[in-house]
Amino acid sequence: MHDPTERNEVAELQRAVARLRASIMAVTFGMAGGTTLIVATVWLLIRGGNPVGPHLALLNIFFPGYSVTWLGAPIGFFYGALVGAAAGWILARVYNAIADRRDPNGAPRGSEAA
Repeated sequence: MHDPTERNEVAELQRAVARLRASIMAVTFGMAGGTTLIVATVWLLIRGGNPVGPHLALLNIFFPGYSVTWLGAPIGFFYGALVGAAAGWILARVYNAIADRRDPNGAPRGSEAA
């Protein structure tokens, strides 16, 4: 069999690794979302055309004040960061809720031990 101290170490490692920090996920996803939207807006502005970015401009429906213009780019960054942060926070909270339902051995709580 396994040494009891080894089992305790494995259980501690699983508990430490299995959790995500919702605040860190929110910042990371927020920066990714904001950067993606500002880069997409600036890319379309540099590329040009008439009209400029009609599909991306539809985000104005959900993001008041956003447009595919130089003034709309930082507004898009704000909205992208806000939506990304919310998504990252929710993802981390759901992941942690699922991880909390498992015991240190990896079996779901409430399952019958054989």
